[in-house]
Amino acid sequence: MVTNIRFCTIMFSFFVLLAILPSSSCSIPRKLALVKPIPIVLKNHKGELLKGNVTVNILWYGNFTPSQRAIVVDFLKSLSPKGRGSPPPPSVASWWSTTQKYLGSPSTITVGKQILLNYPLGKSLNDSHIEALTSKFSQVNTVNVLLTASDVAVEDFCMSRCGTHGWTRGKRGKKYAYAWVGNPANQCPGECAWPFHQPIVGPQTPPLVAPNGDVGIDGSVISLATVLAGTVTNPFDNGYFQGPKIAPLEAVTACTGIFGSGAFPGYPGTVLVDKTSGASYNARGLNGREYLLPAMWDPKTSLCKPLV
Repeated sequence: MVTNIRFCTIMFSFFVLLAILPSSSCSIPRKLALVKPIPIVLKNHKGELLKGNVTVNILWYGNFTPSQRAIVVDFLKSLSPKGRGSPPPPSVASWWSTTQKYLGSPSTITVGKQILLNYPLGKSLNDSHIEALTSKFSQVNTVNVLLTASDVAVEDFCMSRCGTHGWTRGKRGKKYAYAWVGNPANQCPGECAWPFHQPIVGPQTPPLVAPNGDVGIDGSVISLATVLAGTVTNPFDNGYFQGPKIAPLEAVTACTGIFGSGAFPGYPGTVLVDKTSGASYNARGLNGREYLLPAMWDPKTSLCKPLV
């Protein structure tokens, strides 16, 4: 059985909401203040979660520069840093620590193998290709992540999703998890790299400055953070989620569009600004990195919890 969790269906619904909101930005906060939000509750369906040591293998499909790969790898290593080099909060590690509240034990991320793939299946992929490519390392407590370059078209990419996660069975019948994220720089930055690019609909406010100077990769990190949080908290369709299995709200998709306090549709919220570069961020990572990460649903408070 294979399940693709198409988290960006939620993101595209967010843009539809933007399209129908009043154009006057000053009216939005007052209207939202009058509406009591519906509580979000992600039900624990009592299934297996990915806890303990979780290895993330990366398959780089297509052309990625060394600097682009370093941005992503530093993000993954920042989730569960070792030693005393962990930056102070708000950090990538403090963002990831919310996943520990799902059943009360940590998911410690380690970067495993990295494979460079020079377009072995061409530049147009579908779901079966994703599954085939990620099936090379079908091990327990491993997430195989396929990252596609900006010139690779993927089924439903930019139309209803920016990334996905799912699962299937290996040769011995063991279940394993996988994920895919595309680089939207050339195809749909308005959909999958917001708020570093103006949205396709809604208020056309100035975009935020990408913290690592790469709109596509910084947008990909947001998508990767989303699918990875969903993978460890709902890896096999019976973990934490709300709604139908084929289109659930998960740890981060329940909080779409929220990056800082005071967020509302079309406005990501109040975030930090680097005094030197002018870039927007809310999480510090290893090697002096800065990232902008989406809010995550906190099972202790049943609220979306932004870092700042």
